Amino acid sequence: MEELNIKYSPDDIRDTVGRLAEEISNYYNQKDLLIIGILKGSFIFLADLVRNLKIPVEIDFLSLSSYRRGTTSSGNVSLNMEPWIPVAGRNILLVEDIVDTGLTTRFAIDYLKNRKPGSIHLCALIDKVARRQAEIEIQFLGYSIPDEFVVGYGLDCNEKYRSLPGLYVLGGK
Repeated sequence: MEELNIKYSPDDIRDTVGRLAEEISNYYNQKDLLIIGILKGSFIFLADLVRNLKIPVEIDFLSLSSYRRGTTSSGNVSLNMEPWIPVAGRNILLVEDIVDTGLTTRFAIDYLKNRKPGSIHLCALIDKVARRQAEIEIQFLGYSIPDEFVVGYGLDCNEKYRSLPGLYVLGGK
């Protein structure tokens, strides 16, 4: 097993998710909201986030892939599953676990924009801006981190480590 070093504890994450839920609840107060999570990485974050919201929401998912196997994005994004709930005219909050190169997130935003939502905003647990290749605006952000490979709390490496309760740097300091 590779070395794992704690980056954010479960308590840190709980506090951050609570802060984000408060910001989102205040922003979307009195507005219809459809939350779309990008699978698989966002599912734990999304579940905790919606349980902390103070507003009613609908939830759907989009499944994309660009990593295949390993720790580096292939740069080629493929659509594996699209949302079932129509997005036209809706306020959309796209929920991402991590924005790394931005290529997958840019694909998701463009894909949803082509379906004519009323608005679209992005909530990401982690932003790794040092690796950015596509311009991305994150309206609701948990953490900005340097160029480290993190796992846990839904984030994986070759489908491992998703179930860890905190966020860990894989093989890092």
